[in-house]
Amino acid sequence: MDEDDNCAPTALTCDDSIKAAFKPDANTTVTLVKAFKKGDSLALSGTPASPAPLVALNDVCLVKLNVGPGNPGPVDAPSTSAGIGMEIWLPSPANWNGRTRILGDGGWAGNANISSLTTLREDAGGWATERSYVSSISDGGHANQAGTSDGSFTLNPDRTINTASLKDLSTRATHELAKKTKALAAAYYHKEASYSYYAGCSGGGRTGYAAAQTHPEDFDGILVEAPSINQTQFFPSDVWPSLVIQRDLGGVSLTAAQVDLVSRASISACDTALNGKHDGYLSDPVQCSYDASTDPAVLCVASGGTNSTSGCLSKLQARAVNKMWYGPTIDGSAPSPALDNGYGVARAPGHLWWGIPRGIDLSSTARMREGIAGLFSLLSAQLALSLQDPTIGTATPVFKNASGNGADGWKNLSYAGFAKAMAAGRSLNPLFGNLDTDNPDLREFRESGGKMITFHGMADALVTNSSTVDYYTRSAAVVGGIHAAQKFHRLYFEPGRGHCGISLFGLPPGSNPPMLKQGNPGPDRERSVLFDALVEWVENDMAPTTFTATSLDNKVSRPVCMYPKKLTYVGGDTNLASSYSCK
Repeated sequence: MDEDDNCAPTALTCDDSIKAAFKPDANTTVTLVKAFKKGDSLALSGTPASPAPLVALNDVCLVKLNVGPGNPGPVDAPSTSAGIGMEIWLPSPANWNGRTRILGDGGWAGNANISSLTTLREDAGGWATERSYVSSISDGGHANQAGTSDGSFTLNPDRTINTASLKDLSTRATHELAKKTKALAAAYYHKEASYSYYAGCSGGGRTGYAAAQTHPEDFDGILVEAPSINQTQFFPSDVWPSLVIQRDLGGVSLTAAQVDLVSRASISACDTALNGKHDGYLSDPVQCSYDASTDPAVLCVASGGTNSTSGCLSKLQARAVNKMWYGPTIDGSAPSPALDNGYGVARAPGHLWWGIPRGIDLSSTARMREGIAGLFSLLSAQLALSLQDPTIGTATPVFKNASGNGADGWKNLSYAGFAKAMAAGRSLNPLFGNLDTDNPDLREFRESGGKMITFHGMADALVTNSSTVDYYTRSAAVVGGIHAAQKFHRLYFEPGRGHCGISLFGLPPGSNPPMLKQGNPGPDRERSVLFDALVEWVENDMAPTTFTATSLDNKVSRPVCMYPKKLTYVGGDTNLASSYSCK
């Protein structure tokens, strides 16, 4: 044994000694260390008893960190932050598989459990105990008391933009989490991780793209689902249907019966395109140009239709629905769907963003009647930020600021005023820490040897598929075309899948679309065959081709094709994946 062996540092142990021993830089503080034994509940003293916490399937060590500097300010201001809160879960040395895996959070992030000393986010811990990854998650640089739907932190008390925390949210939190996770793993196990992975949906997908764009060396593999890139544009576009209700329908929402009628009508008009039979969902909304304003079965008798029920739509209401499907425009107009259904990647002049795909239950999006207040608060917060006016945000839950709280001011925006807000958001993006993580240049990620899979449900009511096609097309052009892009980045669209696999934002009741089965259908929606396929691609150079989606009742299956191939019926039982090919 030589002198260097005598001086070699010892591996860390799962106790408070880590607080002094782990000091990777001056900004990092260990705030909590907790050892869980196999069979223990993954819970701290303040963790609610219901729903029951996960149970550790193996021994695991939880380490919580704070990485400054944060954003100073009054103690009670949402914009005040001590830094980035992190949870890092370490399997026992005997169980570690040599990999790290970071989970990206959605919405505005800011889950207060992550920085809390009495509660925790157990979904990352599940990966550590069940699949033996060092698993971690951050709060994005701030702790929201109202959960990930609260964008109040984005404005300082004087209404200036909280650029520091927004930069943490968009890029720095993920980069620092990658560094700290690797460093802690190396110190705890006394060896470096062999591979590093990232998985995230929606806002977590946005930060996954940001990681590839800004810190391509951080991850060997990145799995992205429903990426909410272009946040300054798509968040307001999700408010658009409610603005149409304000401007065109006098603030009177459609009834549940009306929403159900027109949603089902749009499906029935287009769901036979794939195989000649009614599937109950659309395999490709791009091909659907259903026009509610010309459908006599939907229109009331007084509007020239044949529907005499209380759920019928007037001509004015039907045109409003067409506007919702088309998406925001400069003047509030929308062309005939036969001429432009709103889903083309190349938008017409004055078409600001894509709208809600036909074939989706409009009522479940919370945008027709703001039925899910937290979701609508999340979306409208971007308008408040872009206009630097907290009163634009929702009153319930309230967008909080010392100079004025949310007062549903979005309802007073004209169509022109709404368009100006979207333009302001795009121009202010650098001050927002570049929330619009839409830089198409992934060449450095490719050169680093990284691999990426992007995955998007075709029934996503929140993040439009068209924006993902737009990004992938532009990114492929930078690296030399689709074939060149597929060597390191592959894109998949699954028919019938809702946002992040959440059926609530999907289709009308009664439909049973396929969905890729996941190992654990809990809050971690990246636990799927796609993540395992990513690992195979990174570590064994086995590139994924086609996946198979199966409905929850196992009666329907469909191939999930790699873009730009599309699902094609070739004959046979329409419920079986073997009756289709990707062409």
